[in-house]
Amino acid sequence: MEGNTLTGLQERIENHIEAISQFTATPGKGTTRLTYSKEDLQAREYIKQKMREYGLEVTEDGLGNIFGRLEGTLKDAPSVLIGSHFDSVPNGGSYDGPAGVVAALEVAHSFKKNNLTPKYPLEVVALIEEEGTRFGGGLMGSRGIVGLLSEKEFLSLKDKDGVTTEESMKSIGLDPSLPKKRDPKTIKAFLELHIEQGPILEEKGIPIGMVEAIVGLTQLEVTVKGQAGHAGTTPMDRRTDALVAAASMIARFPELASDVGEGTVITTGRLNVWPNGANVIPDKVVFTVDIRSGKEERVLHAVEEVIGLIESFNRNGIETSVQQQLYMPPKAMNQEILSLFKKTCSELNLSYCSVNSGAGHDAMVMSDVTDVAMLFIPSKDGLSHCPEEWSDAGDIAKATEILYETAKTLTEAE
Repeated sequence: MEGNTLTGLQERIENHIEAISQFTATPGKGTTRLTYSKEDLQAREYIKQKMREYGLEVTEDGLGNIFGRLEGTLKDAPSVLIGSHFDSVPNGGSYDGPAGVVAALEVAHSFKKNNLTPKYPLEVVALIEEEGTRFGGGLMGSRGIVGLLSEKEFLSLKDKDGVTTEESMKSIGLDPSLPKKRDPKTIKAFLELHIEQGPILEEKGIPIGMVEAIVGLTQLEVTVKGQAGHAGTTPMDRRTDALVAAASMIARFPELASDVGEGTVITTGRLNVWPNGANVIPDKVVFTVDIRSGKEERVLHAVEEVIGLIESFNRNGIETSVQQQLYMPPKAMNQEILSLFKKTCSELNLSYCSVNSGAGHDAMVMSDVTDVAMLFIPSKDGLSHCPEEWSDAGDIAKATEILYETAKTLTEAE
């Protein structure tokens, strides 16, 4: 691509990222954009507006996923989907998710600018609740599309304040009665660009990462019940402290992960305590356990070990229960599409390397029903899920060019 054209693309990407970053509940303290929130609605309207500007027909499904479609000339042909998510973790960054949505928008922009007519439809996709911050589990938009999240399960989900998905969708004008699951026959491929969220690409000075596989992961919710009591009048040997029991479990997870081995990681990321009084012995604790590994047998082994450890605390008045909120086995990316990525890199004289993803992504869910491939771009200092998260718009532009050339081939655009 000519330098001045690439510069224009980079500027548009910077403008998109800056615009979407303004839709946060925590200005000056990173991006907080929860699913079906006021900030979700603001970002949603911006994305839909750009889709229409770029000649796409806009629709939303019963989950609130956004689709911008460029119709193809083949009747009833499956679509090539490109996109990512647009929700965030609390006090996160501006690039995790939106970088992939913006890149997809700019692929559509290039189709329009170059008057390309695809045989197979091209669809830009902006997905909801990938992070799982509001309703738990994560990857909700893609899981709904492929049918891993049933209508009943979706409608039963509530946030920490007891608000249901249905109530929160309606609060921003979305229609939860619309279809959620999509016929796999309507999808030809799914492409996703994402920031690496790690240090490898930056340390190597390489702008493009070819994702070969995504690690398997599971998320557990653990409940520990004890007995409340007065902090001053209950002797230490007469206590049934739910928080002490939970802390003892959590403290042993790092050692357990090391014993399982081969890069297995275990994280407790959310912990709630009841009644949460400074002078009250906790009688209930609920915490999450995130388990990841590149090999499915390691994930399953770690889950078994974690549950066994938790159940061993069922004594002296302590009661535990474990609910598995999410399980995704490791997923390999499609080698034929990766070959198209690599071919374009060679033509554009871009260096790349193969990487595995330690984070879960919507692409891993979509791989159950279609051919999938992912690109990573570098993250400054390897940081993500924090206000300091940053990626170079020039790198996003390079990856967008790869997606554009690959989309032309997959849609057989003319």
